[in-house]
Amino acid sequence: MTEEINTALLAELKRLANAVERLAGPAPAVNDWDAADCFVWAPSRQHLQPVAKPNRVALKLIRGVDHVRDILHENTVRFAEGYAANNVLLWGARGMGKSSLVKAVHEDVRRESGVALKLVEVHREDIASLPTLLDLLKDTPYRVIVFCDDLSFDHDDTAYKSLKAALDGGVEGRPDNVLFYATSNRRHLLPRHMMENEQSTAINPSEAVEEKVSLSDRFGLWLGFHKCSQEDYLGMIDGYADHFKLGLDRAKMHAEALEWATTRGARSGRVAWQYIQDLAGRMRVHIDRG
Repeated sequence: MTEEINTALLAELKRLANAVERLAGPAPAVNDWDAADCFVWAPSRQHLQPVAKPNRVALKLIRGVDHVRDILHENTVRFAEGYAANNVLLWGARGMGKSSLVKAVHEDVRRESGVALKLVEVHREDIASLPTLLDLLKDTPYRVIVFCDDLSFDHDDTAYKSLKAALDGGVEGRPDNVLFYATSNRRHLLPRHMMENEQSTAINPSEAVEEKVSLSDRFGLWLGFHKCSQEDYLGMIDGYADHFKLGLDRAKMHAEALEWATTRGARSGRVAWQYIQDLAGRMRVHIDRG
């Protein structure tokens, strides 16, 4: 009888132990900073997932945004060298290379400076976990750019408060070895109708809007991207064609590229790249953006 009771107790203890493990969740993964230069943050495991082959374009291939490119590059160089630098919000027209520029500048500065500069991408839905990520990053010997692509917030979304605290407003503040870069189609990261609703329903309308807009103020640099002209668009086409040695007659290529843009209703870096992919495919030329 005693042996049966002991067996039953042991089985129950194992069941309880398994239940506790499930509640506790998986143990934090070991992060290997030497595995890559770019990582994706996985908050469920507190893991930095290495990206073996980042999706990026060479900096020299990004055309039509020379002014903002130079500002972002200089800011990143200062940060890599250990000097003061600002958080950056890249906002504006779709397809004009905001996220491509961040990744290209990171690679260019990392390669030129020789500094082990890391890039960690945080998905929009994981913004609330930023305090955990920053706590992990503050003890690393590396300088880290935390990057969030297509950042914006909708109605009843409170994740922006975590971002505000992480950027500037928390007790600890942002670690000295961390900088935050974000891209968005909206300068204030919020849709206009949301700001108008906040203003119309608040007891003090100006304070309600100020609370939302103050998030953008946490970024020391606002870099605007605007729709490109036909000249800039064709310059992008020519730059890609020369780089990949696509030997199509220039006038014919321009005519095709303009028709391509017309069918898509816009001229942008993304549209230019899509045309070049189509052209290279038709010409049976292999292309590699890196």
